[in-house]
Amino acid sequence: MPPEVSAAELASRTILRKDLTADTAAFIDTRIPGSENKINYPMIGPGVSENAEQAVPVTAPHGFNLGAAAMPAGVTNNLHLHFTAEVFVCMAGEWRFRWGVHGDDGEATVRPGDVISIPTWVFRGFTSVGTDDAFLFTALGRDRSGGLIWAPSVLEKAAEHGLHLTSDNRLIETEPGEYPRGVELKRPLTDAQLATLRRIGVEEMRARLARPSDLRWSTTPFLDSALETGGAELAAVVGYGITEDRDQHPRLADPHGFSLARLRAATGRGMSTHAVDESQVLIVTGGRWRITLNRENPVSTELGPYDTLSVPVGAWRRFESIGPEQGEMVVITGGEGRTRLQWDPAVTALADQQGTVIDPNGYTAAADLLRA
Repeated sequence: MPPEVSAAELASRTILRKDLTADTAAFIDTRIPGSENKINYPMIGPGVSENAEQAVPVTAPHGFNLGAAAMPAGVTNNLHLHFTAEVFVCMAGEWRFRWGVHGDDGEATVRPGDVISIPTWVFRGFTSVGTDDAFLFTALGRDRSGGLIWAPSVLEKAAEHGLHLTSDNRLIETEPGEYPRGVELKRPLTDAQLATLRRIGVEEMRARLARPSDLRWSTTPFLDSALETGGAELAAVVGYGITEDRDQHPRLADPHGFSLARLRAATGRGMSTHAVDESQVLIVTGGRWRITLNRENPVSTELGPYDTLSVPVGAWRRFESIGPEQGEMVVITGGEGRTRLQWDPAVTALADQQGTVIDPNGYTAAADLLRA
């Protein structure tokens, strides 16, 4: 039985850009010259922040974490690695990503509209090299991501400026160059340990970067594609996710713990009422959208660029592009594989009348073929 979402719950799961709370002390490198102006925004789940005082707007487990980073031009996020997937969605600015133990295995420039997935157990860092409004959303796999490992050089530089990381991932402040007493500090990886890490070439990383020109859009990704209340187009970026087009394939299919797709729709079009039995987060990247939850007693919210909504598992939902320009959003859905949509029976009946049904494998098909 799909849950009924109250107006209060909808409001609690709506994260507007204007309400984001900046965390300027999330990580150990915020004292290192060139990194002190980093701003992190925790949004869904604790992520890998080393600041025990951070405020997280949505704490319900999703199977993944979501945050954001805003960095003026010239500011750097230092080399570190994650144990779970990390995917960046660029909203503004220009970013130079680098990777490898010393950050010299390769570089890639990321611009608005780009999505990049960095492999696990690979050191990565990035610098804002464009405008001062640079902004990235960051999705991190799993509810418990296990923290992170900093490159030895980062721990050393942080200590020189009075910040230390304990073995249980707590930040401790001292005078520059001094070390805290009575606590066990995080030990840097040895040269022998660093030598065991896999190296990634530029060509392999390029395949993990999805620029707008790389996307393959389906104009018929859903059962309701020909209906007045439907008509959204979909590009699968990470995982097969929610597509119902049997010929659509994602740019990246390796397990992330979530799927990520781009969705777009002309004014007045979108996705008809449906439900998903997985966590789902919507990030508006262009235009304006009206999101309506529940079939009975509907509640709605309107979202613009940078606004985010966490949709409760199993809730009925309807997406409608309402701005004068094309609506665009990123859709992140929990789970490793395909996600089956449950359509409102009225949508299913109307699509059937127009000749489209869902086949036993969960993809759209011509109704007359299944009835032959």
